[in-house]
Amino acid sequence: MTATTSDGRLLVAVAGPVATVTIHNPTRRNAMTSAMWRDLPVLLDGLATDSRVRVLVLTGAGDAFSAGADLADLDAMLVAGDGGLAVAAEERLASFGKPTIARIVGACVGGGCQLAVACDLRIAADDARFGVPPARLGLVYPAGATRRLVDLVGPSAAKYLLFTADLVDAPRAAAMRLVDRVLPAEALDAEVAALTAGIADRSRLSVMAAKEIVDMAIAGRTDPDRVAAWHRLSLDSGEAAEGVRAFAERRTPEFGWAPPATPAADQTPAAGQTPAAGQTPAG
Repeated sequence: MTATTSDGRLLVAVAGPVATVTIHNPTRRNAMTSAMWRDLPVLLDGLATDSRVRVLVLTGAGDAFSAGADLADLDAMLVAGDGGLAVAAEERLASFGKPTIARIVGACVGGGCQLAVACDLRIAADDARFGVPPARLGLVYPAGATRRLVDLVGPSAAKYLLFTADLVDAPRAAAMRLVDRVLPAEALDAEVAALTAGIADRSRLSVMAAKEIVDMAIAGRTDPDRVAAWHRLSLDSGEAAEGVRAFAERRTPEFGWAPPATPAADQTPAAGQTPAAGQTPAG
């Protein structure tokens, strides 16, 4: 699957349980054009309902993750502010119901860094460089992106990145908790493959529930009904029984639960509603 623009493309490949979305605009260090920002939520919506996909990897073509938004679209971004295409794409990535991993090499700057931070996990090569440059351009960083950055690295490190607009290397990014692991470039693909395979082998119900509950905790809110719905579903679906049986029998569990194929938009039940057995409480 490919979303194509005159200046760049988003490439999607599904191999087994892993979908890889590649930002492909190598002549501009994988800068995201307006059309690419517009395409990203559409691609994510398709992957959200693809029953094969358990984990999503976001990466860049060649030797860069993404240098951010294409400056040719800067005027439109200035006018749009927090209502623009880039913010909408970032928010859709952050709300994607399956685990997301940013595989990072080279430049991960501006909008590229926003996308990486919107993922659940970030695995970087030791040549990666990170930067949040609005202060160099006189721009105001989006509120949602700022909140996610603060949640990830803390207020002091977030202010350092935002105030200075300096690039930081991968070891410093790891010290800031901006990335989860830093590896030699030649070991990056093997690590990402092992990580995605490990997640894909776990109970999808447990993983998706964990993602939603962690995100609620980060946002400083609780929803006991949602948590109870997940717990009830783990019992009604047989996932918990299979996991306990397999542990007792010292064998690999055979988890069978899968989320229903529902439209990506508006999957979340209204407040107070709980899903029936066999339904997912999360988008």
